[in-house]
Amino acid sequence: MMLERLADLDLADMLQSDEAIAVFLADAFDTGDARHISTALGIAARAAGLDRVASKMGLSPEDVRHSLEGNGNPTLETTLAIMKALGIGIAAAPLRSAS
Repeated sequence: MMLERLADLDLADMLQSDEAIAVFLADAFDTGDARHISTALGIAARAAGLDRVASKMGLSPEDVRHSLEGNGNPTLETTLAIMKALGIGIAAAPLRSAS
C-alpha cells in the first residue's frame, strides 16, 4: 500500500466564523492544558486575522505571536486581551465530578 502525502492542514483555514472560533477555543479550554490553549489562541487569532486582532490589542502581529509562542503559557492578561479582541468571553462553570 502506497501512502500519499496530503497537503499541510492549517486549522485556521477551517475556522470561518466567530461561532467556529468560539467552539474551537471552548474545546481547547476544556482540556485544561496551557500549551494546548496557547496554541489554540494562536490558531484562532490567525483565523480571525492576526493583523486585526493585534490592532484591537494595540500590539503588532509579531508581539502577539511572541506572547503566544514563548513557553506555551501566555499570561492571563495576554489570554484575556486576545479573547476580547476575538469578541469571545470566558465563563466559569463548576467542574464535572468524576464519580
